[in-house]
Amino acid sequence: VQGFASGLYTDPNDSPANGTRAEQRARLLHYQDLIKVGLTGNLADYRLTDSAGRRTTGAGVDYNGAPAGYAERPGDALAYADAHDNETLFDALAFKLPAGTPAADRARMQILAMATATLSQGPALSQAGTDRLRSKSLDRNSYDSGDWFNALHWDCRQGNGFGRGLPPAADNQDKWEYAKPLLTTVSVGCAEIEASAAAHRDLLTLRATEPAFSLRTTAEVQRALSFPLSGPEETPGVVTMRLADLVVVLNATPDTQDQRLTSATGTRYGLHPVQARGSDPVVKDAAYDRRTGTFTVPARTVAVFRAG
Repeated sequence: VQGFASGLYTDPNDSPANGTRAEQRARLLHYQDLIKVGLTGNLADYRLTDSAGRRTTGAGVDYNGAPAGYAERPGDALAYADAHDNETLFDALAFKLPAGTPAADRARMQILAMATATLSQGPALSQAGTDRLRSKSLDRNSYDSGDWFNALHWDCRQGNGFGRGLPPAADNQDKWEYAKPLLTTVSVGCAEIEASAAAHRDLLTLRATEPAFSLRTTAEVQRALSFPLSGPEETPGVVTMRLADLVVVLNATPDTQDQRLTSATGTRYGLHPVQARGSDPVVKDAAYDRRTGTFTVPARTVAVFRAG
């Protein structure tokens, strides 16, 4: 079952578990509402427009029958894309992305998934090695699996851990039929591992140096942060956030996307210097048209623009 950063609707795999195209689109847009709430710091009282055009609050967005937003203030909730439980992010994407997804695109989707936490309000964590595409060879409960599955190698020439073998039967055997063919077809190398780590460092630098990512109160978040393209016409697979003098575009689709913010027309924006001078050559193709207020972002890319 795919999600925002694993190709739901925009790059579907062949699993019938994802439902019809219409069901995939509807679920993806709802996931985008959940991501928006997460980017606010999971604030219960934050007011937003959802993908259906309805005015609601973080607490009014449904998460499996519970309120998606539950925090009183930024810092009450901890954001993450993966932790010690279940598969690593790389392994989850191995199961969910189409089997033929190129290695470079797998790395880009990994960073995009991490960015939903890294660029949120409040604290964020990542599992050790996730920025380096760490794999446990699809083991989803590795507490007793030894170093063969748990080792974290800092030398990319030793690989990322994927393909060490079928994970132990306990907790994993029900997935063996899906795991076995993947272990011989999915791979990444030093180029992808080092590019992923460097791109994540750039995002961490952005978060650490831009005060807007660390607002202190719900009122501050409400004033500074918005999702101006939310509503019935919002692009499936793209989340656009305006945060003080920043515009953040998360493009999870396999295509370049244009996001037009009429309220930005006439304002000078440029790719944030951290990314403009950073490690990722793809994000450097991101562009802004001042005449129309249009932000253009390459496929599978997180781009941060700054006014001025």
